[in-house]
Amino acid sequence: MTEPTELDATAQADLVRRGEVSPAELVDAAIARIEARNPEINAVLRDRFDAARAEAAGTLPDGPFRGVPLLLKDMGCHMAGEETAYGLGPLQQAGIRWRRDSHLATLFRAAGFVVLGRTNVPELGTTVTTEPAANAPARNPWDPAHSTGGSSGGSAAAVAAGFVPVAHASDGGGSIRVPAAECGLVGLKPSRARVSQGPDVGEGWAGATIDGVVTRTVRDTAAVLDLIGRPMPGDPYAAPPLPRLLQEEVGAPVGRLQVGLADAPPHERWLDSPECRAAVAATGRLLAELGCAVEVASPAALFEDDFSRHFNATIAADTARTLADLERVVGRDIADDELEPRNAYYRLTGNRMTAPEYLAARAWLGAWSRRMASFWTPAEDGGEGFDLLVTPTVGAPPPELGWFTAAGPREEGRRISSFIPWTAQFNVTGQPAVSLPLHTTDAGLPVGVQLVAGAGREDLLVRVAAALEEAAPWAGRRPAVVPGERA
Repeated sequence: MTEPTELDATAQADLVRRGEVSPAELVDAAIARIEARNPEINAVLRDRFDAARAEAAGTLPDGPFRGVPLLLKDMGCHMAGEETAYGLGPLQQAGIRWRRDSHLATLFRAAGFVVLGRTNVPELGTTVTTEPAANAPARNPWDPAHSTGGSSGGSAAAVAAGFVPVAHASDGGGSIRVPAAECGLVGLKPSRARVSQGPDVGEGWAGATIDGVVTRTVRDTAAVLDLIGRPMPGDPYAAPPLPRLLQEEVGAPVGRLQVGLADAPPHERWLDSPECRAAVAATGRLLAELGCAVEVASPAALFEDDFSRHFNATIAADTARTLADLERVVGRDIADDELEPRNAYYRLTGNRMTAPEYLAARAWLGAWSRRMASFWTPAEDGGEGFDLLVTPTVGAPPPELGWFTAAGPREEGRRISSFIPWTAQFNVTGQPAVSLPLHTTDAGLPVGVQLVAGAGREDLLVRVAAALEEAAPWAGRRPAVVPGERA
């Protein structure tokens, strides 16, 4: 019999419903796996094993995932009486415990999940590798010398290593999709406001941030998003309603969709790996076999020169505000030398920014988003009529740990930008986008492919992702090098 920890969340929950395994047995199996493997990959920062065992042995909510183990990213998704430290040394040292559950934590628990602990993150989530100064780096289960991606790198490493079938993640510029791509997982960034950040956050990074999960299967992603994609009263805005449950899109016919392929950024300052190009080309062939009309095409506005400058302005302003809030939580000032240079610079820039400058950046991004939307607008409404855009998720396979910071703080920003030419745009437009593990390098490292749909169209993404999963199955693949089991 297959070990329960090898199954996806849907299958684990089904075992519980049929009485073949208990929640306590699922939780014990997951804990055993974490204890055996986590020392080598450092995906889990803090555990709550005793509390999880007590919850699993007690009366759990009768939700669809009753008894299934879950890990939460150490950023957002607060739980009352427990720590969330955002990868920040001063907050971690203070051991601050949050006053109340977030709306998302409440929904996870109502679904029946049992939370086992918190996963590793980069400081404040502002980079694309999980190598915080405050903690040891998270290591990629496919090759522990390589990055897991970020900022949900600990969550992705934990799911890839088989600790849990699902882990909480969040995405402000690619932070669900990038680690999913680097760890061989499904990572869907939902539409803006699909998942509430209440009650403590109205919007983050000018509306660019959103929560979700990383999983091994499309059906898990769909089922969990059905449960957590529920607004909280008072949210500043709402995502477009979906026509039906996302679970019902799994296995539905794809239809003849108009698909644009974009495999190469237009400037040498962005990484352009042959492996990533090959992944996009192979995906295009699969989509054509599924009946889609596929051509080389992408939005004209995708790589406009001023995008990064204006987006970074909103990140800087938000970082300055976030650090001021966290200083109040800690009860003291946080000095620049307690921050990584990247975040000290963001704070300095954000504090120097005037309100008109910040609003000008947001206004530019709003106008740019409308230029982008033309690609997915029906031809009868004056648009280009594409249903999907397919791109690499990142510019290269997972780099070695230390690559981003090896050349010093000034070069770090350039390397981060070069690595993610394809993801942050869709945080700003608010469109849903998913990374799928459709390619592997000769060295055995995962390479993700990104699919982007029009605003509010997670249904289309799930339908197509499920068809690609059936055409080129990936869920049975496991890391070639499994920490704790190497010869």
